[in-house]
Amino acid sequence: MILKDILTIYHNELDALFGKEEVDSFFNILIEHYLDLKRIHLVIHPEYVITKEEEQPLFEALANLKLHKPIQYILGETEFYGLPFKVNEHTLIPRPETEELVDWIIKSHLERSEESQLEESQLKILDIGTGTGCIAISLAKHLTKANVSALDVSEDALKIAKQNAKLNDVDVEFVHDNILNSRHAEGVSVSHYYDIIVSNPPYVRNLEKAEIQPNVLDNEPHLALFVEDENPLQFYKAICEFAQLNLKANGSLFFEINEYLGNEMLDLMTKFNFKDIELKKDMFGKDRMIKGKK
Repeated sequence: MILKDILTIYHNELDALFGKEEVDSFFNILIEHYLDLKRIHLVIHPEYVITKEEEQPLFEALANLKLHKPIQYILGETEFYGLPFKVNEHTLIPRPETEELVDWIIKSHLERSEESQLEESQLKILDIGTGTGCIAISLAKHLTKANVSALDVSEDALKIAKQNAKLNDVDVEFVHDNILNSRHAEGVSVSHYYDIIVSNPPYVRNLEKAEIQPNVLDNEPHLALFVEDENPLQFYKAICEFAQLNLKANGSLFFEINEYLGNEMLDLMTKFNFKDIELKKDMFGKDRMIKGKK
């Protein structure tokens, strides 16, 4: 079949759902992944023919896209902070705003190390609720001498995170634990005092489900997304308590947060006596990150 004819089928089937530009983007990603062809190939070779065997994954992907399955799950991979990551239905798909959080941590550490002479080899980092491992692995990749640990309640997510650490050639200690159960125990399953604790925990309230796109709502793990309306800061409180015991003096606590709960997070971190608290907006102008020092 002529490849360009398959693109026409994609537009006929998907434009009403996603728009022409998004469909073009999907198709270009898919032909590069499955056929090792760049977008320009269709321009230079408009009559390019592929085999029945080569057609199959493209039509399987089309069927999944019609069901709003995220293209990252279709491919089983994505990119985060310039690094490759495997993903599946047990992990959230890493978001661009989380890349901003990673960037903030790296820059904050570099600024702090200049002031305090903290050696990178002394740096101990814990990522709570690691999912794909994207935060922990990206930090380990860019702070190459740091000691990085990562915790998650989902064993299935940790399997993917371990694969991603191997894929990106970094050493991360992965721990299976539930921060809601372990927060009061000093040094629970992880036995270090940390210079940095970071978390992107569940923070979407059930009342906000109407704002969530179907491709997210119907595919990504709700365990990693949603919290009860009456207790939206449940994980943040637990992690703040944990940090009281496990974060070094002058250590930093970083969170990704619900854009609607910035003021509540300022109040929470103030209540736990964090200092130099800073609420930061993401690229879309939404309150998305916060940090404080112990």
